[in-house]
Amino acid sequence: MLKYIYSTLIGVILLSATGCRKYVEVAPVNIKILKNTSDFQALLYNANLLEVSYSNPLYAADDLESDDIRWQTALSTVNANIYTWGEKIYSNTEEDTDWQKLYEQLYTCNTVINGVLESEGGTDDQKKTIRASALLHRAFIFHTLVNLYAKQYDASTADTDPGIPLVMGTTFFINLSRSSVAKVYEQIESDLNTAIPALNNLPDFPTNASKAGAYGMLARVHLHKRNFSAAKRNAELALALKGTLLNLATVTTYPNRNLHPENVFFKRVSSYPVALPLSASLLNLFDTNDIRYTTYTAPASIFWQPTFTNRSYAKQRVIYDGINTGPSVPEMILIKAECEARADNAGAAMATLNNLRQNRFKPEHYVAFAASNGEQALRLVLDERRRELMGTGLRWFDQRRLSKDNGLMPTINRAFKGTTLTLAPNSNRYTFPIGDKYIQFNPEITQNPR
Repeated sequence: MLKYIYSTLIGVILLSATGCRKYVEVAPVNIKILKNTSDFQALLYNANLLEVSYSNPLYAADDLESDDIRWQTALSTVNANIYTWGEKIYSNTEEDTDWQKLYEQLYTCNTVINGVLESEGGTDDQKKTIRASALLHRAFIFHTLVNLYAKQYDASTADTDPGIPLVMGTTFFINLSRSSVAKVYEQIESDLNTAIPALNNLPDFPTNASKAGAYGMLARVHLHKRNFSAAKRNAELALALKGTLLNLATVTTYPNRNLHPENVFFKRVSSYPVALPLSASLLNLFDTNDIRYTTYTAPASIFWQPTFTNRSYAKQRVIYDGINTGPSVPEMILIKAECEARADNAGAAMATLNNLRQNRFKPEHYVAFAASNGEQALRLVLDERRRELMGTGLRWFDQRRLSKDNGLMPTINRAFKGTTLTLAPNSNRYTFPIGDKYIQFNPEITQNPR
């Protein structure tokens, strides 16, 4: 995989020649040498590469569903395989776009991490900040990969559960055996904790790194590890730096990603369907006075040649520069509220949750939530996560982690072309298979059981 993927990158990103300069004095013709500090910074400003996250979880998660045979028939073979949690998703010759793009980003991050401190023309502080920025991007990449292609973190098995190839350098020929899930998470936390001291509090643009973004990723990481006290602490640290919310009742023009007050560390879905049919289980959670329902969902009839009858996700028709999958202010509020509920502090959880919800209704329609105990508060928070984070694919990762909670993740039933499919909590189908193409090139990469 590494040789195959890296060979495809040579023509599309700047190549590092720092190693070559030790042995030759003449620069190659038509190759951009990474020499100056600004060259490494330019790599991280390639938002078209580094802001992309994933797309497959959108089709796998239970937020999306349609029994309409027209929509099912219109699905590509790959998307149908994802939607049905298939035995195989890609053929032996097909690229897994999520895998390929994330490892492409990883090459760029490793190039910066391993080279910028020796670059010319910048101050030591500038070099450290650039390296820290690459570490945050790498942490996001590793966390996304391990939650797509490995089992959900479980403290009792993480040391032995196969994770992902933990590629840390830019050499073409290395052993690509999968590191354990625990080892991957250790590296993610190390990258984030190393990055934080050198980062600015807030980014110049939300696609760039900052302390707020790093704390946001740490909150997400600890939530997945079920270390709820640490998740809450890091969510609060992120919110102390960036805690602004968009009041949907007062919005007339929706801001773009660079001006959106809720964006902390912007990543986006890599590809998006024209219309995304929303499941009944999600739509039934909405109060129809909720502005998210009236603005971010719409009847299928508004879309060109609709192939289903249920409502569709429509936020991409309001905010045109991508659906954010990175840490955001609402996600940090929801993590904080969930951790308070899990600590059986129902009052604090509801106060935190209502702080978000009151910005999603007109004042005359808003009714504050109340809960008498932590369990009731937790269910209210989790329902709010589905409403607030719909369309981002984050629901798929929530389904995985909530499978570890008794009673919080039911079995999902999905009808497809006359067949009923089921996805049980903790099923192997919650882990995507690694593309056969990559295993053929690198047989040391073991396949996930299905």
